This record gives sequence, structure tokens and C-alpha cells, in this order.
Amino acid sequence: MPATPLTDLPALQAMLTDLVSPWVAQLGMRVLSASPGEVTLALPIVPLHVHVGGVLCGQTVMAAADTAMILAISSQLGGFQPMTTVQLQTSFLRPIAGSRTDAAGEAKVIGRVLRLGKNLVFGEIEVLDAGGRLAAHATTTYALL
Repeated sequence: MPATPLTDLPALQAMLTDLVSPWVAQLGMRVLSASPGEVTLALPIVPLHVHVGGVLCGQTVMAAADTAMILAISSQLGGFQPMTTVQLQTSFLRPIAGSRTDAAGEAKVIGRVLRLGKNLVFGEIEVLDAGGRLAAHATTTYALL
């Protein structure tokens, strides 16, 4: 029998505190929406994550993308199950503007499960800048443990 999907926003938000490493929790992401196999997060664009070039650093974008997929997979499974990232391929399409002195809005990070298998999960992530333009696209594979 398939699991009951988890789309409860407070429960998914709690995963951002309870399951991820402390430094990822410090990104301050918020769950904006969820449906089975898809989660949208808000990622604050803050000075701590903006490099000298005035753009959000790629490491922050990739951490947010990875986290969005963990929640998307969990939403489809009906809760968290131990998993590990096998592959995360990211294409950066445009910079996400930021400031080294002030907050600069939020990026949206949308994680989608493309195929949930017995042991492997395939997904994609879109990262939109504060203006709603596609800034990064990632494909990913996770192993369920």
C-alpha cells in the first residue's frame, strides 16, 4: 500500500530544523508550498551568502537545492526516510543578485520528484531569483537507505 503523502507545511518546516545540519538550518529557508513529490522553499538572500561579486554563492544555492529535494522526497514518502545524495548536477543560468550589506529578497527553490523507485529517487530542482526568473536548474539522484 502506498504511503500517505506528507503535505503539512508545519511538519515539513520542522524537518528544516530537525533533520538538516545546523549550518543548513541557518540558511533560514521557509516552506512555501507542498504537494506529493514537490516542495517550494523560500531562500533569503542575505549578506552572509553573497560573495564579492554581489551574487548569491553557488554553495548556498546547491545546499538549498539538495534540501528542497529531501523535503520533496519526504512529502511523497509520507515522512522522512534515511537517504543520501548520489548525484547533484547543477547548471547556473543567471546570477542571483544580492548585497553584502543588506538583505535582497528571497529566491524560490522548487524540488520535484521525477521518479520514485524502490532504492533510487530521481528529481529536479529549479531555483528562481527574486524576480521569478530561472537562475539555476539541477538534476539529482538519491539512494534510499
